[in-house]
Amino acid sequence: MKEQIHADVERIMLTDQEIQARIKETAERLDVIYKDRNPVVVCILKGSVVFFADLIRNMTSRMELDFMSISSYGAGTTSSGELRIIQDLRTDIQGRDVLIVEDIIDSGNTLYVLKKMLNERNPASLNIVTLLDKPERRVAPIEPEYTCFVIEDEFVIGYGLDYAERYRNLPYVGILKRTVYEK
Repeated sequence: MKEQIHADVERIMLTDQEIQARIKETAERLDVIYKDRNPVVVCILKGSVVFFADLIRNMTSRMELDFMSISSYGAGTTSSGELRIIQDLRTDIQGRDVLIVEDIIDSGNTLYVLKKMLNERNPASLNIVTLLDKPERRVAPIEPEYTCFVIEDEFVIGYGLDYAERYRNLPYVGILKRTVYEK
């Protein structure tokens, strides 16, 4: 079945079927790693919520869920490098295994600062799983432990990712037309 392309999308980079297949593989891998460990699985709001929901539904391991809302983008297309905590964890992670679920890592600035901050809370382990990794844009010295897709340096939307709070509901990851954000 061919997916309907939104008018602002240049092309579909990853279809819903490709995404779902990779999430299932990743969940199976995480189940082996976290078997009998009861990790705190942390969703980074808002962009990760779609990936997070599909990932945890594909996992069979015992887990606890928590949420953080952080910002470093605003309405722009590049990270400002300044991390704002809008909603912090409610769970005490000291001595706990923690798995951060992120939608995309590009410069790495946001996640680098977040991981450093969370490590100060003395978790037993702290790992990152990301749907998308853009290593070409990496500035900060951080790498995710688990990656679903490594992608080229394009501004992508859909499947939770947005531009100015739009396009999160698209069922695929698509490249946003430059004319939309270069106005």
